[in-house]
Amino acid sequence: MRLAELSERSGVPTATIKYYLREGLLQPGRRVSATQAEYDEGHLRRLRLVRALIQVGGVTVAAAREVVAAAEDVSLDHHTRLGAATWALPRVPAPAGDDAAAEAAREAVTGLLARLGWDPERAEIAASPAYRTLLDSVAALARLGYPCGTETLLPYGRVAAEIAVTDLDLVLAEPTADGQVEAAVALTVLYEPVLLSLRRLAHAEESARRAEGDGTG
Repeated sequence: MRLAELSERSGVPTATIKYYLREGLLQPGRRVSATQAEYDEGHLRRLRLVRALIQVGGVTVAAAREVVAAAEDVSLDHHTRLGAATWALPRVPAPAGDDAAAEAAREAVTGLLARLGWDPERAEIAASPAYRTLLDSVAALARLGYPCGTETLLPYGRVAAEIAVTDLDLVLAEPTADGQVEAAVALTVLYEPVLLSLRRLAHAEESARRAEGDGTG
């Protein structure tokens, strides 16, 4: 298909597609003349994925470029390619200082990982931006005086472990390595708002249930 058809089928303006091409978010099409190229279904899928990363997942263009580069880097082992999306997710800014709350957070998270059977020394955890964000978030809770010890965090960790099984089952159901990498990107980034939305809806339902139970509803 030509650029105009790619734009029509994806819903992405041609100017944006050209920008993605310049930024390396989309592979060049097959050149058919000095000024024209042809694109295939692979370009369409990648374009939709990049658009979803940026518009729905809140990933920056620079971070999306990192995800795409890792996803296409066949020199990386499959495990590393599958984890590319996680490292590109938006991070919570780290608070300044290294106070008692930060130390309490480290103790709570270390205890949590031990209870879950996760090794904090493994590179996927120790060097992960998600691990840093977890520590910073727990420290912020501690500074505000909210419960955030290991026992409080444990139910969340167990639910996260169950979700990971579901996620990986979906990823590995894809028949090809490239399809699994793309699925890992999509599920990691795009299921974040799904999980957040479901959690908030569950809060509303649970609050209503309790209000009805105590006669205040």
